Amino acid sequence: MRSEDEVNLGKSLLRYPRLFAIQLRASLAIAMQYRVDFLIQGGASIFWVAMALIPLAVVFSEGRESVAGWTYAESLVVLGWFTLLKALLEGAINPSLLTVVEQIRKGTLDFVLLKPADAQFLVSTARFEPWRAADALAALAIFGLAFSKLERAPTAPQLLMGLAMLLIAALVLYSMWIVVASAAFYVVRIDNLAHLFTSIYDAARWPIGIFQGAVRFLFTFVVPLALMTSYPAMALLGTLEPTTALAAGGGALLFATFARLVWLSSLKHYTSASS
Repeated sequence: MRSEDEVNLGKSLLRYPRLFAIQLRASLAIAMQYRVDFLIQGGASIFWVAMALIPLAVVFSEGRESVAGWTYAESLVVLGWFTLLKALLEGAINPSLLTVVEQIRKGTLDFVLLKPADAQFLVSTARFEPWRAADALAALAIFGLAFSKLERAPTAPQLLMGLAMLLIAALVLYSMWIVVASAAFYVVRIDNLAHLFTSIYDAARWPIGIFQGAVRFLFTFVVPLALMTSYPAMALLGTLEPTTALAAGGGALLFATFARLVWLSSLKHYTSASS
């Protein structure tokens, strides 16, 4: 027989998938109120993805077969992961956490803190931009183009490894944003910091081998862009070592734990509008 505490814990955990579904449906309903805007935004998103292909095509023009050990087709796989994670960043992470930054600035986070659910979960799922699904579809198209040029398809183990690396990359990306958002408890505005983070992420569209020296160290260990796009691409291509994948997974869990502790510590510094 399970104890009453275990039963209550199980019921509490089951609430979160339902809460997530409710938050997602609310965002979708809001987005579909303006259907023309929804379609325009989705079309613009696909346009910018198409524009992102141009620099890559220029780099590999004039018969250049590879750059820093990466062929054009392999670099397209990196761009595909970049586009897919950007859909996650701009469609789920950015909208929610920018909303909580505004709530912290205005002192209206009380309405979240008073709810009987984990505050970090609530603020992380507060708002979505459904039209960013167009970026995810564009990423799948880029993957299709890349593997058609490679004249092969990824194997089942490579797909599973790629999915695992996608989850790891998403966890790191989310954790970084939690740390950035936590800074709002200490400073009035973090808009510039948020824009800086987004600008740095744009470098993830390129394979990590292109960067050298201190920049490569920075994008591998400090701001792990390599883990976000190059490692998942290598997993899908079958060139990522299992030990590297395990190390990336362990590092992502540690960083997520650190981000959680930063959030909880920063929450103690919150001053509501009524204080």
